[in-house]
Amino acid sequence: MTAEPYRVMTVCTGNICRSPMAEIVLRDRLEAAGLGDRVVVDSSGVSDEEHGNPVDPRARRVLAAHGYPAGDGHRARQATASDLASRDLVLAMTAQHARRLRRLATERGASGTERAEIRLYRSFDPDAPLVERDADEHLLDVDDPWYGDQGGFETTLAEVEAAADGVVAHVRARLEGTKDVAS
Repeated sequence: MTAEPYRVMTVCTGNICRSPMAEIVLRDRLEAAGLGDRVVVDSSGVSDEEHGNPVDPRARRVLAAHGYPAGDGHRARQATASDLASRDLVLAMTAQHARRLRRLATERGASGTERAEIRLYRSFDPDAPLVERDADEHLLDVDDPWYGDQGGFETTLAEVEAAADGVVAHVRARLEGTKDVAS
């Protein structure tokens, strides 16, 4: 009998830049760590403004330039309360996204929404600022490249990659039933 896979969801605003980039990088890192068959990664947005749209072409170019799949077949979608109920780890790209996700989980009152652990993605970056108060969580925001040039997408990818190994270690610890240092 096969155990149910561990489910991770990355979340940004419209689900066309940051969260699909993080989804693709995490899949790559989890596969390299030998966890690809035990972990399912997907992404969504807190907004439906980009519903059905593919990954932003600038994000696709940066991913491809760094050797990652470009997100072919991805279509943006909005996070739902049932998504939160069916995920083990939800990784918000910003403090605002995390607040909206926590509110969605409590407003809907759907059974099981407590299952998802909602964390800021960059909280797994060992070089990110240490945040001790909720008011300072914005210091862990992954930069939004949408309004900038191609360089902004490079910065976003660098931030995503910097935290990816910490996410993998956290997931491995959860799968093994141990506590990791990033918790």
